[in-house]
Amino acid sequence: MSTTDLHDLTIHEAGPLLRQGQISPVELTRAFLQRIEQLDGTLQAYITVLHDRAMAAARTAEAEMLRGDYRGPMHGIPIALKDLYDTKGIRTTASSKVMADRVPTDDATTTARLEGAGAILLGKLAMHEFALGGPDPTNGFPLARNPWNLEHIPGGSSSGSGTGIAAGLCMGSLGSCTGGSIRGPAAYCSI
Repeated sequence: MSTTDLHDLTIHEAGPLLRQGQISPVELTRAFLQRIEQLDGTLQAYITVLHDRAMAAARTAEAEMLRGDYRGPMHGIPIALKDLYDTKGIRTTASSKVMADRVPTDDATTTARLEGAGAILLGKLAMHEFALGGPDPTNGFPLARNPWNLEHIPGGSSSGSGTGIAAGLCMGSLGSCTGGSIRGPAAYCSI
């Protein structure tokens, strides 16, 4: 399989390929990071890209798999998180100037569980400020764009999650949903 095709895989498809050694976590992660580099300047799905951290996690996952230490179906899968979920030592802003420099000292439970299961964190995704309201072009954070039509919004508040998955910038993402914040982007971005 060429690296140009890897972004088209689903988690369900990639898992067995990783487990059987047909693709490697390093190869898969590198393909997504390259795609982010190619497209995210236009799509603005990411607030923070964790290139070095993701590659280190991919090398760890690959070494574990080569030893036969398989953590489960998320092992080696490149994902991204809505920038609402705390990530220890990594800026978590909720797309707000008020929290622009906030660096959590602990992981959110969901973050810790995903990484504990071997998921590889590519970065933190754009969202509507504090997961409320609509897009705000004045707050200084990127406004994710709909990958199917750049003039349309991707919905929200989990806008980067919808854009990221639809454009093949991550295999999966965590969003949050109180009033359609995941369902809207999934529908707007045809996921």
